[in-house]
Amino acid sequence: MSEGELAARVVGSVGAIEKDAWNALAGDNPFMRHEFLSALEDSGSVGAGTGWQSAPVIISSENGPPLAALPAYLKGHSQGEFVFDHAWADAYERAGGEYYPKLLITAPFTPATGPRLLLSDDSLAAPLLKAAEQLCLQNGFSGAHATFIEPHQIQFFEAAGWLLRKDIQFHWMNRDYASFDDFLASLTSRKRKDLRKERAAAQAGLDIVRLTGDDIRPEHWDAFWVFYQDTGARKWGRPYLTRDAFDLFGERMGDQLMLVLALEDDNPIAGALNFIGGEALYGRYWGCTKDVRFLHFELCYYQAIDAAIELGLSRVEAGAQGGHKLARGYEPVETTSAHWIADPGFREAIADFLERERKGVAADRNYLDRRTPFKRG
Repeated sequence: MSEGELAARVVGSVGAIEKDAWNALAGDNPFMRHEFLSALEDSGSVGAGTGWQSAPVIISSENGPPLAALPAYLKGHSQGEFVFDHAWADAYERAGGEYYPKLLITAPFTPATGPRLLLSDDSLAAPLLKAAEQLCLQNGFSGAHATFIEPHQIQFFEAAGWLLRKDIQFHWMNRDYASFDDFLASLTSRKRKDLRKERAAAQAGLDIVRLTGDDIRPEHWDAFWVFYQDTGARKWGRPYLTRDAFDLFGERMGDQLMLVLALEDDNPIAGALNFIGGEALYGRYWGCTKDVRFLHFELCYYQAIDAAIELGLSRVEAGAQGGHKLARGYEPVETTSAHWIADPGFREAIADFLERERKGVAADRNYLDRRTPFKRG
């Protein structure tokens, strides 16, 4: 490679790439930052035995910093992705193929929108995607998949001929509200009363605290680990993150964390962990050791709204699924994943499926839009 010539290569881990060089491409999305991705590696949340093998792809000159990067993983299963392709895997393997490993471009365990092509210049999007395709072809992978792509970048995947898949999440939108009461004023009278009742019931006899940075101490992580294990065991069979991951999050990106705890007689009984981005607050994990009516809504949704207003953030992304969010002021928003399938026949079948699925998602979105709790007109 001559001086100044660019080439793509696979690196063994995000941690092997210089932090400032990676973050110069990643921007302010917390889940694309070196601190988050390297914490997953160093804590053993991804790596040997997890089915997630870090394989970031970078474009650079021979001795220069990366000018473009893919946060990519070789996946041995489809767990922890929140874009469900188990039926695709079953169909491919029934036809005699091997669906795994596949290449996944994402923030692990994180159904939050963000950049999936980390670019110093948009002109590098096409060669970066071509590099992902070549990686699959050279190694016999069934395909490459990018999940929860930020809207601006969808055009790059579409131009490269990747198949687009749509789904729905529920996000809260900040319409320049000055306070939670200001937000409530935008709701219908009945919904306004419902939310006030829920908050009063959830907070009765409890202290609700929001902690960031150095205010999050080891004992808080110990309590939250218990909450997280309980929720993870019920939802996924086993938690995705290790205990060390939370310590590393606190050490490396504490100012981008907001831990909300419910205290009863100074003892934590429930908690919700959020990540703070440049434009959004991202709700990620929740759990409890005592069931209190409406406490889940208070810690995960209403406290997040309060914080987003205080921080001047444009939205709250509260994670995957959850139609119950609709009644609490979270609105249906379209999310997009992109898929490159190596086998032409399988690709054609997937394209046909996605066309039919999109019509159903559009109908669902239209139905949900008509049932938001906001005043009409």
